[in-house]
Amino acid sequence: MPPGIRDSRRTRTTVRASTCRSFLGFFTAARQGRKDDAELGTGLWRRAHDRFHRGLDRYHQVLEGVEDDQLYSELVDIANELAGLLDRVRVICVEAQRRSPSDGLDIPGPLAGVHRSLSKAGNSLATTAEAAAMLRLAVGPVPVGAASVRRRAESVFEQVADAERRLAEDAVGR
Repeated sequence: MPPGIRDSRRTRTTVRASTCRSFLGFFTAARQGRKDDAELGTGLWRRAHDRFHRGLDRYHQVLEGVEDDQLYSELVDIANELAGLLDRVRVICVEAQRRSPSDGLDIPGPLAGVHRSLSKAGNSLATTAEAAAMLRLAVGPVPVGAASVRRRAESVFEQVADAERRLAEDAVGR
C-alpha cells in the first residue's frame, strides 16, 4: 500500500469458543425461564420445582470435594438416582399448575397434600446434601460408607412417590 492511503479492509477477530458458549448459555437460561413460566407459572408450583432443583444442585456441589474414591462412587450412584427424580417432580408441578394455577403463595385446598409432599421432598433433599457434606468432611475411611446419605435419599424417593399418588388420587376424585 502506498503511504497515506488507508486500508479499507477490516480485520476480523474471532471470539474464543468458551466465551461464545457462556454467552449462548445466557440465552438458553432465558429461554428455559420463559418455558418454566409457561409450564409452572410463577407461584407455588414453580417454587416447589425450583427448590428441588436447587437441592439437587447443592448435592452435586458437595460431590466435588469428596476425595475417597469408594465413598465418591457411592455418592455418585445416589446422585444419579436423585437426578432421575427431577423429571418426575417437574411432571407433578406442571400437572398441579394445570389443575390449580398459582401465581402466588396460596396453597390450593385440593392439592395441599401434593404441595406438602413436594415441600418435604425438597427439605429431605437438602438434608441429604448436608449428610453428604458431613461425610466429605470425615477424617479417614468411613466404615459404613454412604449409608446415612442413602437413608435420607430414601425419604426423598418416598415423598416424591407420595406426591404422585396424591396427584393421581385428586384426578380420580374429580
